[in-house]
Amino acid sequence: MNKHADELLARIRALQDELEEEYRATREEWAQKREELADEFLRQQRRYKTGLFRFLVRSRVLVVLTAPVIYAGWIPFLLLDLFVSVYQGICFPIYRIPKARRADYLVFDREDLPYLNLIEKFNCFYCSYGNGVVAYAREVAARTEQYWCPIKHARRLRTAHERYPKFFDHGDAEAYRQGLKRLRRQYDD
Repeated sequence: MNKHADELLARIRALQDELEEEYRATREEWAQKREELADEFLRQQRRYKTGLFRFLVRSRVLVVLTAPVIYAGWIPFLLLDLFVSVYQGICFPIYRIPKARRADYLVFDREDLPYLNLIEKFNCFYCSYGNGVVAYAREVAARTEQYWCPIKHARRLRTAHERYPKFFDHGDAEAYRQGLKRLRRQYDD
């Protein structure tokens, strides 16, 4: 990859780190304020809670009728989660690829929000699980691609995974052959 692109990627990573630090500081500030105002916070938050009966009555009929279709997604999410965990558990040690930590992708932290009713909390749990499993699977696939085929596509990808910028340019056979062994060990985890 050319020097300018490497510099841009380094600046992007630095900005991402800076943004993450800003988020961390905001979370800490929020946690401190929350501690200080816990009782008042709960009272205020509960004012915005919609009761279960009212929630169901106000829901559109088509939304209620399509809920089983959405919730049927549990089956493929569970199967994907199981397959990805077994896949990396068997294959990654053989190829010496560091395993992706499932817990880094599955985050469940909305259940204590006092303004959510039981259905809303379940929906948040479902969405956290679905998106977490997909992110986990993407990371496992990215690590697999880094090992087996770390070559960029000829066409631009809409959203490439974080490992993609390290890959070899499309058509650069020399870089691929000279750097493949190195890249197969470069996981930075």
